[in-house]
Amino acid sequence: MDARAADSRQAARAIDALRRGWPIGLAGAEGALTLLPIEGATPASLAAFDPDARAPLLISASRAVTLKLVNQLAAADTAAPVLIARDRWIDGPAAAMAIADPVSDLATPFKGPFRALPLVHGDAAIAALELARLAGLLPAYFVGEADAPVEARCTVGDIAAFSDASSLMIAARARLPIDAKVDSEIIAFRSTQDPQEHVALILGERDGTPPVVRLHSECLTGDVLGSLKCDCGPQLHAALHEIAEARWGVLLYLRQEGRGIGLINKLRAYQLQDQGFDTVDANTRLGFAIDARDFGVAARMLDLLGIGQVRLLTNNPAKVAGLEAAGVTVAERLPLALPSNPFNERYLATKRDRTGHDL
Repeated sequence: MDARAADSRQAARAIDALRRGWPIGLAGAEGALTLLPIEGATPASLAAFDPDARAPLLISASRAVTLKLVNQLAAADTAAPVLIARDRWIDGPAAAMAIADPVSDLATPFKGPFRALPLVHGDAAIAALELARLAGLLPAYFVGEADAPVEARCTVGDIAAFSDASSLMIAARARLPIDAKVDSEIIAFRSTQDPQEHVALILGERDGTPPVVRLHSECLTGDVLGSLKCDCGPQLHAALHEIAEARWGVLLYLRQEGRGIGLINKLRAYQLQDQGFDTVDANTRLGFAIDARDFGVAARMLDLLGIGQVRLLTNNPAKVAGLEAAGVTVAERLPLALPSNPFNERYLATKRDRTGHDL
């Protein structure tokens, strides 16, 4: 096992511990933090981690903005995570979860007062929020003493190694006739780091021309359940038919649910949309980027398929930029136009007006 693979295993163990609600240690160049995820914490696990009930809370910068903390000196940097004191009214996991989860703001509107504390070990704090995203959790922690018990340890470098797509390899392939085209092959990709398995579907026979390629990020609600809140399901099926009508092409099905924030956090974003926020503000209020997907994964898949030039089927210029930054030549961008419905009109307008999609 090379050193980078070993490093990524440490991050994988930390992600697994966070999903189970267990504490971890995370070290950076500026020092180390001991962290208990607020989501999944219980009174018993919090008492074991922080017996003196003094552990401050680490939250995202965008959550601090919502909580009106940026007027305090220690929280004035709106790009940095924020540490808040564990005052007496934050008496356990339920109170901390109300601070961490913006979905509950309407139910618990009166929170505070808050005291922002100076942020130490800033690189580890930033990496901790990224690690929460990779685990599919809200980006919020209790921060314990240096000797607090932990179940796993990793470093900022381990997290970078975990997110590196270079270990992605072809795991299996088979013929797969589909409704759009019977002459199709499915190829599964596996990484030694990330447990998510990505898939490519090749339609037609290679002929030396650039293939029509669609990057489609997983959407359980749209692809499988027929959700009307987004256009993902119709886009998937329309793309398959567009590719089938071309000389040949490839659908890359990327396991990056909810623009990279995971299924549960995507459903939280849906709840915020029901409260009046658009899809962009919902993601940022949860403490995530507007789009956290990694299109380097798609570039690695294309490289393994021996494809260096594509005709990209997308309305999203960011996908073009992402592929070209990773070394794939986009010879042409092809639009994918679909009608809206009463449930996704605002969603599509937000994509057009706030994320630069051409619709």
